[in-house]
Amino acid sequence: MLKTALKPRWIAALVLALAVATVFVLLSQWQFSASKSDAPPPTSQTETVRPLTESFKPGVPMLATEADQMVTFDGRFDPSHQVLVRDRLNEGDKGYWVVTGFTVADAPKLDGEAVMIPVVRGWVADPAEATAAPEGDATVVGRLLPSEAPEAEHPVPGQVPTLSVAQLINLWDMPSYSAFVTATDLTVGGKDLGDGTAGTQMRGVIVGAQPQETPVNWMNVFYAVEWVVFAGFAIFLWWRLVADDYRRTLEEQEFAAAEARYQAGLDDGGTQDGAPHGAPRNEVSP
Repeated sequence: MLKTALKPRWIAALVLALAVATVFVLLSQWQFSASKSDAPPPTSQTETVRPLTESFKPGVPMLATEADQMVTFDGRFDPSHQVLVRDRLNEGDKGYWVVTGFTVADAPKLDGEAVMIPVVRGWVADPAEATAAPEGDATVVGRLLPSEAPEAEHPVPGQVPTLSVAQLINLWDMPSYSAFVTATDLTVGGKDLGDGTAGTQMRGVIVGAQPQETPVNWMNVFYAVEWVVFAGFAIFLWWRLVADDYRRTLEEQEFAAAEARYQAGLDDGGTQDGAPHGAPRNEVSP
């Protein structure tokens, strides 16, 4: 079989099969690398309060490595830009997030307009319990989180189903960061208001850091294994074609040998049934 495999056409086929298998292995490696998402930043980094303008830029999507950062920023709340986000749990109770737009003082302008960021000021059980945002110069400290996906639902005035920044941009007609902040500390006019819910029926919204384990996408792992199987099949297909060619060669050799023996028998004066010409045949007695 080695002699068959060393034929030029099968050597060329082997090179082609190895090239195809190499491509499949590279695709498998790519799928394996894509199966693991970027690990979230360590808590030693995210829990250190940093200026918002240094941590994230407006008008760009947020990466997983940028989420969860504790940030601080100055500016003013805009009480006219406030919504309630439905179906939010707080200690097992279902209610609403109170979200107010906050104009960031030091943020770069977009299209010549000041940039806003949605700030979750608290949680309420009933929409009537939501209070207006405090007026005046304010400083907010909170956790920076990525925008949620929008949901198509029957609109309710002043309420939204998810905290989708893209939807809020359309509602408020203002440029915004593609993220929001859950406030943990609020200072207005030099007065520390804590989380800003004291004296109201609102509760503070606490969002912890992301788990530190790296999530695995098992669909990508399945595709990676699949590419390895394809690579093995490319080599197996080459071997199977060589084996078939080898068997055909053996069959042709056996047929040629049998035909040679048959022809030799005729040339020696034999008959087709192998008995010599003129020799008496054995007959069965009645």
